[in-house]
Amino acid sequence: MSESLVIQSTPAAPQLTDAMRLRAIVAGSAGNLIEWYDFYVYAFTALYFSAEFFPESDPLVQVMATSGIFAVGFLMRPIGGWFFGRYADRNGRQAAMVVSVLMMGAGALLIAVLPTYARIGAAAPALLLAGRMLQGFSTGGQYGTAATYLSEIAGPRRRGFWSSFQYVTLIGGQLCATLVILLLQQVLGEAGMRAWGWRIAFLIGAVAAGAIVLLRDHMHETAGPADRSAAEAGSLVALFRHSTRPFLVVAALTAGGSLMFYSFTTYMQKFLVLTVGMTKEAATLLMTLALVLFMIQQPLMGLLSDRIGRRSNMILFAGAGMLCTVPLFSALAAARTPQAAFVLVVAGLTICSFYTSVSGLFKAELFPVHVRALGVGLAYGVANALFGGTAENVALGFKQAGIEHAFYWYVTALCLVSLIAALLLPDTRRDNPLDRTAP
Repeated sequence: MSESLVIQSTPAAPQLTDAMRLRAIVAGSAGNLIEWYDFYVYAFTALYFSAEFFPESDPLVQVMATSGIFAVGFLMRPIGGWFFGRYADRNGRQAAMVVSVLMMGAGALLIAVLPTYARIGAAAPALLLAGRMLQGFSTGGQYGTAATYLSEIAGPRRRGFWSSFQYVTLIGGQLCATLVILLLQQVLGEAGMRAWGWRIAFLIGAVAAGAIVLLRDHMHETAGPADRSAAEAGSLVALFRHSTRPFLVVAALTAGGSLMFYSFTTYMQKFLVLTVGMTKEAATLLMTLALVLFMIQQPLMGLLSDRIGRRSNMILFAGAGMLCTVPLFSALAAARTPQAAFVLVVAGLTICSFYTSVSGLFKAELFPVHVRALGVGLAYGVANALFGGTAENVALGFKQAGIEHAFYWYVTALCLVSLIAALLLPDTRRDNPLDRTAP
């Protein structure tokens, strides 16, 4: 089946009313929120449980070990992106999203009930790794499928605005994780958090993941039967035959975008503690407030992209990231008050928001419908695993070597790569492939 025939295929469902479309976006976004809460609660509790699984190391090495397992979870993302992308292109976006969230919940439940090193020895970190790999596999599938689904269900009007809710809920998942940790810190204290409090956060995520089945009826399918049954649907051969250049552009933009995002979110909490010298509680509170503002920025930047185009958003992100990363991190390292640190973190996140608000959308606009979920998920998974998931370990490695500033330049270099890729993006405001397949 040729690419032109696929792009002009019939929509999967009758024209949706505004109310139906809104419920579908809410349902798809809720699954995304649950998925990312489960994924990020690991990053935000690692400071508490690292000694339970790596007891014979010094604190920095313990954090590096748990961050290494965090990175391994990212290495599963390309596999999850391929598996669920193929599944979504062949069996529908709705089914892929539900299975992915349930799998994430299973990984969270495994970690929540996992015995420590003191009880089962080396099997404890091995099982922690297994749970994290399951979560990474799930997340690799969820990102591409959710990005594709929200881009297709959003409709031609204000597509940037509605698609931005992928990162509203992704950040919302991070925010929920930080709020839960903050609450547990206040109730249980340091000793309680280290002993068993961190397990509660994982249990909450496991229960929430099971609730996704209650929302599945509101997720209207966006891929038509003809597209799903096509011989080339979800095919790697078809993807690279028709869309090699889009794949490489997406991967290059994801490399800088993911690295910048994780540098100013999950790693930033550790940077504030280990480099700036803040307490864990102060760093958690600062990041909670910063994430609230970051989340609010997403639909605003999405609306901006509806006016200036996704290409312009990407150029603004990559250019600002390349120019501002070194000054921002250098100023943060020297920050003497929480207020100053907060302003600098928000500045970094504002630069990120040009990318995150339309991250899924610009990718979906580049691929034909029969390989769209596969193309988005796999390109994202590969670049995110190589550069986003390794951000913490690279940063901590530079820190341990006494050249922490080298990490700032590393992020800058990847932003330059993203800028080159952004300049190659087409302007989809006048001719958008999603308009031909939107329900």
